Amino acid sequence: MSLEAYIPILVFIVIALVFGGVLTTVGWVVSPARPDPDKLSPYECGFEAFEDARMRFDVRYYLVAILFILFDLEIAFFFPWAVAYEQIGFAGFMAMMVFLGILTVGFIYEWKKGALDWE
Repeated sequence: MSLEAYIPILVFIVIALVFGGVLTTVGWVVSPARPDPDKLSPYECGFEAFEDARMRFDVRYYLVAILFILFDLEIAFFFPWAVAYEQIGFAGFMAMMVFLGILTVGFIYEWKKGALDWE
């Protein structure tokens, strides 16, 4: 392959870098830098962000994060299955139904155990 084959890719990379740099610079120049108590308050984490990093906090944060990752990865298996649905036939359909059944049983178990309750 010659160097001419890579010219469109290089042009695309240069345009993307210039565009990203211009937008970042414009945002930095135009945006006001006025911190207030609302901007500096903790957001969705439940504790002050500027305290000691080794402070103790509730294990439920980890539990919610693990459950989110588990059910988020479940969705990642739907995309290749949906793309190849016509080629995999009924066997592929049944395999996905078994997969969803196992995940549904796990979800019901977590729900019954109270892992999704925040008290």
